Amino acid sequence: MARPEQVLLLEPQHELKFRGPFTDVVTTTLKLANPTDRNVCFKVKTTAPRRYCVRPNSGVIDAGTSINVSVMLQPFDYDPNEKSKHKFMVQSLIAPPDMTDMEGVWKEAKPEELMDSKLRCVFDMPIENEKTHEIDSNKMMSSSLLKSESSTLSMKSMVSSLDDGEVKRIMEECKRLQMEVQRLREENKQIREDDGLRMRKSTVMAAQHSSSSSVAVKEEGLSIRVIALIVLFFVIGVIVGKLLL
Repeated sequence: MARPEQVLLLEPQHELKFRGPFTDVVTTTLKLANPTDRNVCFKVKTTAPRRYCVRPNSGVIDAGTSINVSVMLQPFDYDPNEKSKHKFMVQSLIAPPDMTDMEGVWKEAKPEELMDSKLRCVFDMPIENEKTHEIDSNKMMSSSLLKSESSTLSMKSMVSSLDDGEVKRIMEECKRLQMEVQRLREENKQIREDDGLRMRKSTVMAAQHSSSSSVAVKEEGLSIRVIALIVLFFVIGVIVGKLLL
């Protein structure tokens, strides 16, 4: 079912214009008039609630009266490409005769009772400010180009100021430094290899020493047991000989 036509008269009817520069709050006024003989409830909504402050954003317009709504655009960095992206909607409905709770009326309203009008936002930047913005951009680009060119020219002047003998001497010095670095790398590699070899030798010698010590201990233990057995046999032999006699 199609919604009924908006009973409120909006001024402006289709778009809200905001004139820059946008370094401070920019306010535009939306006039809502009620030409009917009944009270009308209204709400003002936006697609960018953080960007705007709306006072009042809801209320009741008595029959035959009007109200001014202040739409305040908060400061932001103006972008020429950001135009007509934000939208507002004025929603309304006829207030019941015995209304005591406006929020309850909105909650209980049927879709076919709601009326709405849409407005788009237009950002109008003064021509002199746009020119200033373009001039500042051009100045920044020119400054960057000048810095780049000056650095290039300085490098060229430094190279051109050197004669062939100095260039040759610098090249030889670079070559000598490269050879020195290579030599130091080889020495470092040799030192690491020598350290590894010494560590391996130390490990082998320690293992051999441990093995020889264990063999000596084993041989010593064996010789003690042999002597003990000989003494035992000798004592046994003496005892047996006395018994036989």
